[in-house]
Amino acid sequence: MTVKKDLEKALAAAESAKGTYATFETSTDDKSAQQMFQSMSQDMDRHISQLNSRIGVTAQNQLNSASSSTTSAITSNQQENFQ
Repeated sequence: MTVKKDLEKALAAAESAKGTYATFETSTDDKSAQQMFQSMSQDMDRHISQLNSRIGVTAQNQLNSASSSTTSAITSNQQENFQ
C-alpha cells in the first residue's frame, strides 16, 4: 500500500472519529462529558489538518517525481538520437 493510501485511510478514520465525538457530545446532558467530547473533536480537527497537509505534500512529491522521470526519459531519448 502506498503512503498516500495510508494517509487517506487515516484521514477517513479521523473524520469518522470526529463525527462520532460530535454525536456523543450532543447526545449527553453531562456537561463534563460534553466538554471532553468537544475537546476530542478539536483534537481530530488538528489530526485532519495534519493529514490533509501531508496528503498535499505527498501528491506534490508524486507530481515532481513523475515530471522528473518524464524529463529523464526525454533526455535519454535525445541523447540516443545524437549518438
